[in-house]
Amino acid sequence: MTCSRSAEHLPTPEPPRGVLLALCGTVTIAYGVLYYAFTVLASTIVDDTGWSATAVTTAFSAGSLVGALAGVGAGQVMQRRGPRLVMTAGSVLAAIAVAVIAVAPSLPVFTIGWLLAGTASAGTFYPPAFAALTQWYGERRVQAITTLTLVAGFSSTIFAPLTAELGDRLGWRATYLVLGALMLVATAPAHALALRPPWRPAVLSGHHSTRSDRSILTSRTFVLVTTSGAVTSLVMYASLVHLVPLLRDRGSSVQLAAWALGLSGAGQVLGRLLYPALQRRTTPNGRATASIVVLALTVLALGLLRGPVPLLIGVAVLAGAARGVFTLVGATVVSDHWGPARYAALNGVYNAPLGIAAALAPAIGAALTAATGGPTGLFVTLGLLGLAAAVLAAFAGGPDSAGLPDERDQPIDPPGEVVVRTVER
Repeated sequence: MTCSRSAEHLPTPEPPRGVLLALCGTVTIAYGVLYYAFTVLASTIVDDTGWSATAVTTAFSAGSLVGALAGVGAGQVMQRRGPRLVMTAGSVLAAIAVAVIAVAPSLPVFTIGWLLAGTASAGTFYPPAFAALTQWYGERRVQAITTLTLVAGFSSTIFAPLTAELGDRLGWRATYLVLGALMLVATAPAHALALRPPWRPAVLSGHHSTRSDRSILTSRTFVLVTTSGAVTSLVMYASLVHLVPLLRDRGSSVQLAAWALGLSGAGQVLGRLLYPALQRRTTPNGRATASIVVLALTVLALGLLRGPVPLLIGVAVLAGAARGVFTLVGATVVSDHWGPARYAALNGVYNAPLGIAAALAPAIGAALTAATGGPTGLFVTLGLLGLAAAVLAAFAGGPDSAGLPDERDQPIDPPGEVVVRTVER
């Protein structure tokens, strides 16, 4: 039985304690073990095994592609059962995958390890964590997601030097065994113990209840938002991977170019700190368009400016801030347009093409560099692609046209519990 009472008198549930703290730790470790460690150890792996750099990098990229596709299924499972099963299983599979990579006697086995690691990333990287925070933190989800990205943004700062030190002392195989053990011991129990709050899917009322996931996924808004996000992901990662070669082409030293790359990453933190204020003052399409335009213009400027190098570094930092904002745009775009009720399933589909674009970005960037005659042509092309992505975001359609759930969309009542709420216009 449901009684009527004014909605504003309903207490706002407190977010579950420990969830955000646990996810800050586990996501940071997951990116360090499954992503950043490879960037440090790749050359050592090539030197030790005799496998070509192209083959080793291709194995890693193949894992990233599998992870992007696996995210669709992970999101569907999370929608029904919550994040505990998906993220705990992802941690265990990640540990197994890293062990396979560490002991791989041949390139095919090494590749299988990375395919497993990619599958595990679908349960341990940002998307499943974002889904958990969106569901459990309600109106505070933006602050929770921002906190997570700020903490996990230091994953490379922690794991790059740690991996380098372990690699020098133990070799790459033993290093991966240590990192795999860390993944198993630190993240699997955290997921199993912290992700225990009830997972109650929301009931969509009114015209929202008649709208299927399929109708949303095939809508003009979803297609344009996702296409814009995928193109932006390509621009982000291709420009990041090729920033050092560009600066070297402009006369920078290797050391200064490396510092520029690091400062560009620090710029992401600034962008994420600014996001909550931006979220309160802009529409979903407005902040998406603005962040993409800034990213596109800074990438274009990096391609057109010849120097001086300090100016280029300043532009790279601004590009990093735009990337930081867009990371949170991508984390909240589904809930902004369609509400939190279907976030896990829809976000898995949204992230798949973005993940594919990110995985292919290094290869596409290299191909564009060759086709345009150098890094200048690459960055100009990427800047123009970014402006095209901004146009798509601007004309994607707002939340109202996309079917944003309103205050009437409430969670399913637990058995035996009487909930008072109202339906008002």
